[in-house]
Amino acid sequence: MASLRNILATGLVITAFAGGTLFMVLAFQGPRGQPLHATILPQAAALPRFSLLDQNGAVFNNESLNDHWSLIFFGFTHCPDICPATLTQLAMARSQVLAGGEGTFPDIVLISVDPERDTPEVMAAYVGQFGDGLKGVTGSVTELRKLTSALGIFFEKPVDENGNYGVNHSAVVIVINKRAEFHALFSAPHSVDHFVADIPLITD
Repeated sequence: MASLRNILATGLVITAFAGGTLFMVLAFQGPRGQPLHATILPQAAALPRFSLLDQNGAVFNNESLNDHWSLIFFGFTHCPDICPATLTQLAMARSQVLAGGEGTFPDIVLISVDPERDTPEVMAAYVGQFGDGLKGVTGSVTELRKLTSALGIFFEKPVDENGNYGVNHSAVVIVINKRAEFHALFSAPHSVDHFVADIPLITD
């Protein structure tokens, strides 16, 4: 938990120095520029039917993604570095984009690949550390696999001789459009500047 606090504190410091990033990006790219860092699918892909639970215990399914843009990251609350770092970057990008005059920013959704430990209550406490605009989602492995298979997300749970485990997983950020379709992705390593530059262009 101490490392998570350090990541969040560092993020706030970086935000203070990066406040003008959005304006600089738009000045060079213009509002109709093409994304430089995200990969846009040639044709948006429909998602399979799935049913999970959000951090409040409510059903999270295809309809939950309709009528707004979403950024989905697959991770888990016991993740030591990549997950908290990516969520911090997304939260920082959200703050910068909204501060730069954009009216909206996509929902940021963490979907757990460790549902055995990540109950809705655990997810609520975890995503709450990253500020507004984040949602935690969990559910059965069967339902989770429907979604990860369609999105090309890898995850596995190696267990050691003492029964302890972590979860290896893909680190991409998936962009879902207003029709609940797989629209684009950001590959790792991630950068706040990449999100700030490209997300307003993708969701325009």
